[in-house]
Amino acid sequence: MQKVRDSRIDRVKQKRRKKWVFRITTIVTLLVLGFGLYFGSQIWGVFANSNKDLKKSDLREKEVEIKNDPFTVLLLGTDQRTTRPNDWRADVMILAAVNPKTKTVKVVSVPRDTYITIPNSGGVKTKINAAAYYGRQSGVGDVENVRKTLEELLHVPVDYYARINFQGFEDIVDALGGIQVTPKFKFTQAMIGGGYAKFYPGNTYTLNGKKALAYVRERHEDPRGDLGRNERQREVVSQLIDKMASFQGVTKFSEVSKAVGKNFEYSFEVMDFPALVKVYQGIPKQNIETIQIKVYDDKIPGVGAVLRISEEEKQRIRKILQQQLEYKPKEDQLKQVNSDGSSTADNSGSDGN
Repeated sequence: MQKVRDSRIDRVKQKRRKKWVFRITTIVTLLVLGFGLYFGSQIWGVFANSNKDLKKSDLREKEVEIKNDPFTVLLLGTDQRTTRPNDWRADVMILAAVNPKTKTVKVVSVPRDTYITIPNSGGVKTKINAAAYYGRQSGVGDVENVRKTLEELLHVPVDYYARINFQGFEDIVDALGGIQVTPKFKFTQAMIGGGYAKFYPGNTYTLNGKKALAYVRERHEDPRGDLGRNERQREVVSQLIDKMASFQGVTKFSEVSKAVGKNFEYSFEVMDFPALVKVYQGIPKQNIETIQIKVYDDKIPGVGAVLRISEEEKQRIRKILQQQLEYKPKEDQLKQVNSDGSSTADNSGSDGN
């Protein structure tokens, strides 16, 4: 009898354990689903309104697949103001060449003062940050013309882009709790909206959005000028991407989504984001390499101080990027005539592209 009684007690206990396991599992599942639905709705609400079509690059024969094919992402930081939302120049141009197969990234910053022939401008040679203006004027499109300009300079396709303006940058930094920097030199930079941000070498600062923007915009007191600024831009962008891809970024996504609003746009499909995050998280930090473009100063009448890139340096950068992307441009693509009637080959000298 005792054995029967014990057996019954054991069965009752097992049933109770199963019920509690079932209840806990159900609760956890509901919480995960609830969080997932909320998170998903936040993503869809923000990103669905931010998506801008960017057709396949003329240098590609077919669309790339993020999970399998090497691809490029152009990060654009613009000086767009709310009073003139469609009138912007690119203050930041960072091209990331990502190879999911080798789990590597090559990052190139193109200085905004690079002297170049702008496509769809009638042959105008000026600073590269004017590409968006001539894209609007010609009807080609601002981002599309920035893409064409960079493709003619670097001889690799620009597959995707993400663009954010000053306000969006400030808000994202604030939403993610700020960024930490340790300046290499002393400088003071005016902040948009008033006031000044002061920095001293060797000190570590936690910056809010306004000060972070001042930090990445300074170049006049930087001994390296535009190159030093590009380095600080990459430093800050890298921190922001890390934070957004982390658990902290996920928990703060609601704040980040409100921050970006109309201040952010991109050309990815919403369904591409999981693959993009997975690829990024699978790349070790030591496999992300910055490629420095060597430039030299010049002054052009009517244009002012500019930066030039020698033909030898262009070939070096092109070779690195093409190898990273496992990409070999075809002659007919490189000689493709743009809407000005000028070709890439014509523009590739040291006084143009």
